[in-house]
Amino acid sequence: MSIEPIIRSVDVQCPPERTFELFTARFDAWWPRPFSIGKAPLAKAILEPKAGGRWFETDAEGTETHWGKVLAYEPPRRLLLAWQIRQGCLFDPDFLTEVEVTFKAIDGGTRVTLEHRNLERFGTEDADQIDKMRSGWTKLMDLFAGFTAKA
Repeated sequence: MSIEPIIRSVDVQCPPERTFELFTARFDAWWPRPFSIGKAPLAKAILEPKAGGRWFETDAEGTETHWGKVLAYEPPRRLLLAWQIRQGCLFDPDFLTEVEVTFKAIDGGTRVTLEHRNLERFGTEDADQIDKMRSGWTKLMDLFAGFTAKA
């Protein structure tokens, strides 16, 4: 069974270098607090800036909840993340789908494209999660675009 990847793009009025920096180094500043899987409210969203780095959140009680890891960190053009969250918002170190974010120079700025792929790895029991991710990634990309306009 194959499931179409989720692909979302936004155009922002910053050069690729700045856009990549805003997406990665300022990750916590634009990531919305309700987009959390921890047991307590989200305190910080963290994306470690290196291949092999962690992608996780820290909640208000100081507990770390992992989302995945950084597979490739290639400023200013590409970021590849392992998404390791299953149904019920549970981290599974043996599960992996990919979230690739690319930053392409366009006239007047950058096109930021997010592709979440390998969704068939979720299986049929996670169909609800895939539907939520389709709308969630759209919202996140729009929030990021709004953040770049103010940064």
